[in-house]
This record gives sequence, C-alpha cells and structure tokens, in this order.
Amino acid sequence: MTESDGLHTLDSTDLKILLELIRDPRVQIGELSELLGIARNTAQSRVRRLLRAGVLHDGGREIDLAAVGYDVVAFVTIEVTHRELDGVVGSLRLLPQVLEVHEISGRGDVWCRVVATDTHNLQSALRQILRIKGVIRTETVLALHTHIPYRTEPLISRLAQAAPGKARIPRMDDLT
Repeated sequence: MTESDGLHTLDSTDLKILLELIRDPRVQIGELSELLGIARNTAQSRVRRLLRAGVLHDGGREIDLAAVGYDVVAFVTIEVTHRELDGVVGSLRLLPQVLEVHEISGRGDVWCRVVATDTHNLQSALRQILRIKGVIRTETVLALHTHIPYRTEPLISRLAQAAPGKARIPRMDDLT
C-alpha cells in the first residue's frame, strides 16, 4: 500500500492478498506468501497495514469496499420476464459490481446489491443490467449510510445463551 496525496492506494500485491483472503478466509500467512511468491514477512506486514488502514475488518477477512474505491452502494429491484429468470440471474452473476442477488416476493422479482466508484460508474452498471435479456425494468435506491452492516453474531450469540448444551432453532414466537 502506498500513500499519494494523503490517500492510500493499493498496489497489485495488496490486491492479490485481498483476493486470496476472499477465496480462502482461513489462509495462513505462510501459505499466503507461498501462493503469491512473496516473503512471509512481506505478507504479514501487508496484511497488518491493510488492517490498520481499515481496508480489512473482522479479523482481516471482511473488505471495506469504500476503502478500495467502491463507495457508492445501490439496491436494485428488477422486474423480469419469469421464463427468463434463470438467464437474468446467470447474467447478473457475470457482473463484478453485483455483490448479491435475491429472488423476492412483492414489488419486483429480483433484488441485488450493486457497488460503484461513482454515479457514472453506477449508471454504467445499471445500463448493463437493463440490457440483460428478460429484464423489464429496474428501480434503484442509493444507500446513504450503513448503520448496521450485515451481521450474524447476535443470532448465534442468542442461540448460544439460550441453550448452552444444545443449540435449537428458535420459533418465531420465541423471538418476541
């Protein structure tokens, strides 16, 4: 990671480290250095710097996309021709800016989270989505701020506290 004009920029080694951590979140430093052909100390110091800079979170396995330039987050609801649903999902899978895709009930058929570097980049991604065969229309909502990021710890913590000896999936009336 280098600093230019007060901003941290990621070099190819940093990006390769991030990619390996995405591919295998449990990769060890020694294995990481071997995979990338760099010294163990280099791998370890790079991971530490990425953690300190806030690029990596949650023990070094969750990446802050804003820190790598993708600071625009949008939620896109897509209406599709139902016979084309599988093709639409397959095409969305090919777009790197699409982080997740869900088939939904209610208004629209598919919901996806998309990231972009700026609004022009987002517009380009949305145009790619609109060009997919079977997409009828989209509705896009921008995220202004994330107050609670994706999390699972509260659920698992509650299960662990409720039944120390044996975990049980709670019923809906247990949660109220």
